[in-house]
Amino acid sequence: MPVIEVTGLCKSYGGRPVVDGVSFAVEEGEIFGVLGPNGAGKTTTVECVEGLRAPDAGQVRVAGFDPLTERQDVTRILGVQLQQSALQENLTVREALQLYSAFYPAPADWRQLAERLGLTDRLDARFGTLSGGQRQRLSIALALIGAPKVVVLDELTTGLDPRARRDTWKLIEDVRDSGVTILLVTHFMEEAQRLCDRIAVLDAGKIVALDTPAGLIRRTDAATVITFTPSRPIGDLDLAALPAVVSVRQAADGQVSVRGTDETVGTLIALLARHQITAHHLQVTNPTLDDAFLHLTEQET
Repeated sequence: MPVIEVTGLCKSYGGRPVVDGVSFAVEEGEIFGVLGPNGAGKTTTVECVEGLRAPDAGQVRVAGFDPLTERQDVTRILGVQLQQSALQENLTVREALQLYSAFYPAPADWRQLAERLGLTDRLDARFGTLSGGQRQRLSIALALIGAPKVVVLDELTTGLDPRARRDTWKLIEDVRDSGVTILLVTHFMEEAQRLCDRIAVLDAGKIVALDTPAGLIRRTDAATVITFTPSRPIGDLDLAALPAVVSVRQAADGQVSVRGTDETVGTLIALLARHQITAHHLQVTNPTLDDAFLHLTEQET
């Protein structure tokens, strides 16, 4: 049985549908991503999973429990990091961690969480004095402190610097490897591509694609771009004859740009070898999740 099941979920505000028939299932031990432009219905969807909003129609189950009618059962196994949250301004980081730890019968070690999230030197700092990034790290620690079986993370690394973001990614991977199921809402494509096993792309309240990151990237029409500077000239016709080539461009400074597919790369290298041409400053740029996201959401607008 999937850990999270969402079936035919609908939610409207003022007669305007925000979530319109969304269905997906998240398997145990999976990091399942939810992507979409602003206003696509991502946060409303996960708030229904968390039991913070009541859907107008459809069904949500977390480990078989209804988040609304069986809330106590869900809160025992579910950890949540909200997109926006706040604590009492005078509460210290230590007090917050100890307080939340007391809510659970078998909590995680809050000291280890504080260390992993770079909060050890801020344990005696009051919440009102924390920076945005520090508040975000504390929010993640509080979501994990109950040693949950399921975690919902909404905009996981917003406000974190690049080093803190990558450290947090490693922590989340470790949490997943321990058997925890994670539902991740994010705007960072690099984050989704690295962490997620599967991704649902929402647009205008509907799921427009659901696949692995690699599967979503394969749906895009973006080309693989190969750029290099040849040790001596090579003709456009030779390059254009390679398999799957979309275009060839030679700049005034001698740099060559070939657009094609992964197949083009190997045949291009073989062509240069046959002509005893060295490719200086060779760079291969493959389509990314950014390309797939833009392709999928533009299709629906």
